[in-house]
Amino acid sequence: MKNILIPTDFSENAWNALLYGISFFKKTHCTFHIVHINSVNTNVSGETAMFISPEVLEESLLVESKEKLHKLMSKIEHLPLNVKHEFKPLALYGFLTDHIKSQVKEKQIDLIIMGTKGATGLKSVSIGSNTGDVITKVPCTVLAVPEHAVYSSIKEIGFPSDFQITYDHKILETLKDVLLLKKSALRLLYISLRNEKLSPIQENNKRILMEHYKDIECSFHVVTGKKIDDSIQCFTESRNLDMLVMVAKNLNFLERILFRPTVERISYHTKVPFLVIHES
Repeated sequence: MKNILIPTDFSENAWNALLYGISFFKKTHCTFHIVHINSVNTNVSGETAMFISPEVLEESLLVESKEKLHKLMSKIEHLPLNVKHEFKPLALYGFLTDHIKSQVKEKQIDLIIMGTKGATGLKSVSIGSNTGDVITKVPCTVLAVPEHAVYSSIKEIGFPSDFQITYDHKILETLKDVLLLKKSALRLLYISLRNEKLSPIQENNKRILMEHYKDIECSFHVVTGKKIDDSIQCFTESRNLDMLVMVAKNLNFLERILFRPTVERISYHTKVPFLVIHES
């Protein structure tokens, strides 16, 4: 049984992420914990707003949230029945990442599924946004689903890396679980900025990865380009990848791809879900 956490703001974007998750795990026994978190408001000076008593909260914010969750559950009930799936709604008030952290621990969450907002998907994610905050601050694997992504099959998964760090066994096993679940091929990708060769450390980390996935279709690719995200985009489109995976431990590399301050154009993130794996 897998425990999946899906934060929702009741937007079409969040609904699409839910549909993607349901389809992704259609053959797996899952409990989907659908949570809506009323964020704590702050005033202009940035200080937390006046404390609201639990009674007032119960009568106002949470009542409205529960009503919306009830409507969402009714909408889910109209989807094709899957006896392997169970849905549990929850309304909370407070800081988003704090509540998600506590829910991950309390419910033993295996995966968080979130939609990404904006016409450019993850390209428009900033460090301060909800999805960006969860990816970087919550120690749980996150599947970020672009707003127009529709699940079909996951035939090929791209794994861009700078091969500078050694990944923990648990991280490699988490990715292997996905590869085996979906019978997917793995494409390791190294972006060479100046056509340089791999260092001995990088060669060793590449060897470890190739060895770990020797029983799975796995290949290594090098793309030369000045911009990491553009190179990944070209590779993703040329191979028609179905998903990209990254490791949160490699945060410097991750931030260079996900958290660019300017949006130059619509990128591959509009179509391809992004799995960010954490160590714990």
